[in-house]
Amino acid sequence: MLTDKIRNKENGILLYGITPPKINHTEEEIKEIAKKHVERISMLNVDGLVLYDIQDESDRTDEKRPFPFIKTINPCEYSKNYLQELKTPRIVYRAVGNYTAKQFATWLESTKATQVHSVFVGAASHEQQTNITLKEAYSIKKEVNDNLCLGGIAIPERHMKKHDEHLRVFSKQNSSCEYFITQCVYDVHAAKTFLTDYAKYAKENNIEPVPIIFTLTPCGSSKTLDFMKWLGINIPNYLEEDLKESGDILTDSVKLSRDIFEDLFIYGKKRGIPVGCNIESVAIRKAEIDASVELLEEIREIINKNK
Repeated sequence: MLTDKIRNKENGILLYGITPPKINHTEEEIKEIAKKHVERISMLNVDGLVLYDIQDESDRTDEKRPFPFIKTINPCEYSKNYLQELKTPRIVYRAVGNYTAKQFATWLESTKATQVHSVFVGAASHEQQTNITLKEAYSIKKEVNDNLCLGGIAIPERHMKKHDEHLRVFSKQNSSCEYFITQCVYDVHAAKTFLTDYAKYAKENNIEPVPIIFTLTPCGSSKTLDFMKWLGINIPNYLEEDLKESGDILTDSVKLSRDIFEDLFIYGKKRGIPVGCNIESVAIRKAEIDASVELLEEIREIINKNK
């Protein structure tokens, strides 16, 4: 069980992340997409399925969004109404600012009867209008369903600017977060610096580290690369140039992601931090979906080899 692995702070938790269909699809199209999701994910043998709650992050930057924003189906509704056949445990993201305190409490009440896990996500920027804050969401969770297996977001790149990401993580642990899923990682130096400070603070304050699950995303084109940068993913200049000049950017991004994870898995293990992996599959192109499955199997081999 995913909950047991998280609460036992096991190394090598393996997740697969998808985005629910966009709301402009017809009912028949949604059912067809869901059928493909069920078929693919049933074959993967992962510890959990991550379902994202997508926000429009245009307020976060003045740069033009490379792809237009189209709202997606609520991940909880998609999981409940379209993925019933799937036996894989779910981790549903909740962009908490989209809900009133009453709506959020009602949803939390419903989680008592299911094996759902969740990651609460705050506002994308200070300008974004919200109904409740992340702090308020944590408080409601404690009141309504404190047993919910809750995760948080970690952003290693932010650590290089503010040098306090490990403190943010420990603060969220104090608010009952039991694991963390990172933003997509291409900057291994930032991730290792974050792990170093996280391990040091944990040791100095006699706190047991919780699983840090690094997200990896295959990249199939220069335009996708630009979109990832727009989202705030830091891609070092030399890697960006290597990928854009590559004759096969998708294959090279898979190899790069594999190498990044192996480095982080071994690095975290040496420092007593349970490290896991979340493979994102948010593209609709078959080649990129196939690449995410290929990367997943390579990550599984790394975990089995180095456990």
